[in-house]
Amino acid sequence: YVLQNPGCELGEIPDLPSSAYRLLRTKFKPFTSTVHSVFHSTDGVTTKLLIKLQNGAFVEAVIMTYDTRLGKYGGKPRLGGPRSTLCISSQVGCKMGCKFCATGTMGFKNNLTSGEIVEQLVHASLLTNIRNIVFMWHHFDTISCHVVSENDDDDGIYVLMGMGEPLNNYTALVEAIRVMTGSPFQLSPKRITVSTVGIIHAINKLHSDLPGLNLAVSLHAPVQEIRCQIMPSARAFPLEKLMTALQTYQKNSQQKIFIEYIMLDGMNDEELQAHQLGKLLETFQVVVNLIPFNPIGSSSQFRTSSDQKVSDFQKILRGTYNIRTTVRKQMGQDISGACGQLVVNLPDKRTRENTSLLTDIEDLRI
Repeated sequence: YVLQNPGCELGEIPDLPSSAYRLLRTKFKPFTSTVHSVFHSTDGVTTKLLIKLQNGAFVEAVIMTYDTRLGKYGGKPRLGGPRSTLCISSQVGCKMGCKFCATGTMGFKNNLTSGEIVEQLVHASLLTNIRNIVFMWHHFDTISCHVVSENDDDDGIYVLMGMGEPLNNYTALVEAIRVMTGSPFQLSPKRITVSTVGIIHAINKLHSDLPGLNLAVSLHAPVQEIRCQIMPSARAFPLEKLMTALQTYQKNSQQKIFIEYIMLDGMNDEELQAHQLGKLLETFQVVVNLIPFNPIGSSSQFRTSSDQKVSDFQKILRGTYNIRTTVRKQMGQDISGACGQLVVNLPDKRTRENTSLLTDIEDLRI
């Protein structure tokens, strides 16, 4: 009823036990978050929502509308039509501190509750019909912008972005996805992607808790040394142990794993790294998504790889190792909605008063 009547009061909901109304009125509210601002990109397909939480903090969610007919399969345009993917935030800021990501500059503020996560879907659904969900690891997440590829076997893999490392907010993530796949949302687990920097202990239990999801791993380097240089958190998750966890995950799930790889000029984009990555992944069923770096200010220590380097890297993975490899098209840069650019620029005004925060209706345990 609340989804169909977003402005309603809980007392207006018909056919509940009389004792429920007082409980709902005093202990809950239909929404604990509000849409503060909506930004539409000039690309015509990207919309960013700035969402204010009840504690005064802000998070961002991004809607990407893409047309599956732009991709090709077997040399012919793919079937389908316009579809919308929502990239959802799971935390305010991020504690992983990746050096190429704007969200990491915010630091970590707090985890979102499952209700605050679900409400991003509700807010976005009032603007468009959402088909796919992506929980982005602080700046990426998979299955959402249209992918540009030289090869016509592009199978419509898409990639987007949100805030936070989802697996660092594991309990709320699992609860939110269970709501999204249940009534009334009824989203298919196959259309939900969780992206992670590689939290090994969480990956080890993800399939048993949420079978059927897509898993995307932000790898970004084929060797531990380079990975630690650009992703300080990688020290806690050694590459060898991460790959073992992914092997077990794939064996149990029997699903492809999506590999995110940001292209940083002179850092991880040489032919040597392409061959190292190919050898690292050749026993897996994966799709590699190469991501041109989005600058996050003039002080950035990284530069974007040239188109030629990206193309050469892709050709090695495809030609030598037969690994399906796509290149991400940049969208939403003018509204700082592109990958790596999600960072809330408004001051974090903690309007939290002495009164206790109300529970979001999605957080009700039954």
